[in-house]
Amino acid sequence: MTATRDSYQASDITVLEGLEAVRRRPGMYIGSTGPRGLHHLVWEVVDNSVDEAMAGVCDKITVTLLADGGVEVVDNGRGIPVGRHDKTRQSALTTVLTTLHAGGKFEQGAYTVSGGLHGVGVSVVNALSTRLEAEVRRDGFIWNQEFERGKPKTKEPAKGRPVKKTGTTIRFWPDPEIFAETVEFDFDVIASRLRETAFLTRGLEITLRDERRDPVVEEVFHYKGGLVDFVNHLNTKREPLHPHIIDISEVGEDAELDLAMQWTSTYNEVVLSFANNINTHEGGTHEEGFRKALTKAINDFARAKNLLKEKDENLTGEDVREGLTAVVSVRVREPQFEGQTKTKLGNTEIRSFVERALNRRLPEWLERYSPEARRIVEKSISAARAREAARKARELTRRKSGLESGGLPDKLADCSSRDPGESELFIVEGKSAAGPAKAARDSATQAILPIRGKILNVEKARLAKALQNTEVQDIITAMGTGIGDDFDITKARYHKVILLADADVDGAHIRTLLLTLFFRHMRPLIEAGFVYIAQPPLYRVKVGSKVHYLKDDAELAEFQKEHPKAKPTRFKGLGEMNAAELRETTMDPETRVLIQVQMEDAARAEEVFSTLMGDDVASRKTFIQENAGDIRFLDI
Repeated sequence: MTATRDSYQASDITVLEGLEAVRRRPGMYIGSTGPRGLHHLVWEVVDNSVDEAMAGVCDKITVTLLADGGVEVVDNGRGIPVGRHDKTRQSALTTVLTTLHAGGKFEQGAYTVSGGLHGVGVSVVNALSTRLEAEVRRDGFIWNQEFERGKPKTKEPAKGRPVKKTGTTIRFWPDPEIFAETVEFDFDVIASRLRETAFLTRGLEITLRDERRDPVVEEVFHYKGGLVDFVNHLNTKREPLHPHIIDISEVGEDAELDLAMQWTSTYNEVVLSFANNINTHEGGTHEEGFRKALTKAINDFARAKNLLKEKDENLTGEDVREGLTAVVSVRVREPQFEGQTKTKLGNTEIRSFVERALNRRLPEWLERYSPEARRIVEKSISAARAREAARKARELTRRKSGLESGGLPDKLADCSSRDPGESELFIVEGKSAAGPAKAARDSATQAILPIRGKILNVEKARLAKALQNTEVQDIITAMGTGIGDDFDITKARYHKVILLADADVDGAHIRTLLLTLFFRHMRPLIEAGFVYIAQPPLYRVKVGSKVHYLKDDAELAEFQKEHPKAKPTRFKGLGEMNAAELRETTMDPETRVLIQVQMEDAARAEEVFSTLMGDDVASRKTFIQENAGDIRFLDI
């Protein structure tokens, strides 16, 4: 609007026509215009093809990263309709590609359930691309239509040669005016998402081709076992406790359930849940029904087999799920998503649907494989004993309340603010760095918690052992959230937790150990976007009277191209920086650079943490050898 203070008339109101609103405010539709938003374009197009597969009319999808920077998605589904739409008076294909929230999934009958309903539609992909080409095979012919920045070049699709097969091909080229940071797609990110989608859609074959490489790279994802294959994949680097994977499917009137699970000898619980193929990071009613039924079934079996005595307390959900790897996938006719990132399923009827299915099917499996079930119960009982030890240790970490200072770690230099939204906790490596950090901070909003050396690797330890570690205790106590099943994010005393470690190998190791703690036992902090990594510089260079700080060797090399005679000073650690330098480079919100830790793909994050922090030395060595040259920063 361009209204003056005295003018506010009807003519001052701006109405954004068609897809213009998407181009004006792309972040509202795809989250960001960075790499995450860029890849969201691929998910939108692929989701439409997956909906065809979920409807049982498509079994092959091919995604190609084109040499010129575009993406092509081909499926053998029914093909987008091309006939005239009654309301828009134009082709249905044109309508779908130029109108927000237009598509068969919004009507009864076209799709029983659909994954793409959670998204914003292929029209947004069209709006944010310099060019989009649609090729539809249906009604006995090929139909083509091209678009530029969301606008059709021809009023109607062009009728081409006759064909017998059906399907849809969409090609698009992201607009660099919108995606200023990058328009380059990441093969590994796309491969991970497509692999997960193939696991969740039993029998669907997805091919990913990268024509940007010479020779062309191609991967095929096809899992006849569905979620059983998914659990096998997740447990590749873990030792299974029993050979037979539990596999349960149930079809109801308005919902479907697929579930696979297997216990391992590890101590960590891995439960991935999905609703209509959308990864529900924050859980929801399907997870609640699953957890309740699982705990009941294990306790009933343990009582029936006299593995729990009359005087023994029931096993808790935490006991039962120790070492469990499970994938819970539901498909719902009308999903209701809620939560901080809209990834929590809210349909109340799904809780009882999942619970009823498991109450009937799980006891059958436990009886059928009784020796394996006994091993599961024995592990759960062992976990219960450890839980009692953990309870005693945990009491040491509990705070009296969110506002009282009593019970906080002695070494915490707290901030004076009691508003979590503006409060920051810097977890600082080493005593030598703590001094400058305390002097450099804004004591109103920035708290400093120094930790000594490397904390315990919680990937290889039960919670009880982790809670005996002083550094772990101090972090939990300072945050005020509790840990594990007791975790409550509403009690977080800080909404920014910033890991501040040296810019060297030891510092990277400490950051990884801290991230493992947050991922395994305080994951909602990551999901809420509360965890950050500080970027202290490795070099200081003075050119004339001006001082330059350079993050790493790559930045130094670039700098020395312009200033070949410049002699850098390398910081051996944070302790070598004075308070003014530390504030300017790392702590001042006006000048610092922080990396927000985000969990794009829960399954991939599980795989990375298990590989890097678990017991499988060979796979860790292979991972490091394969990825060492590509690592610029850690993004989970």
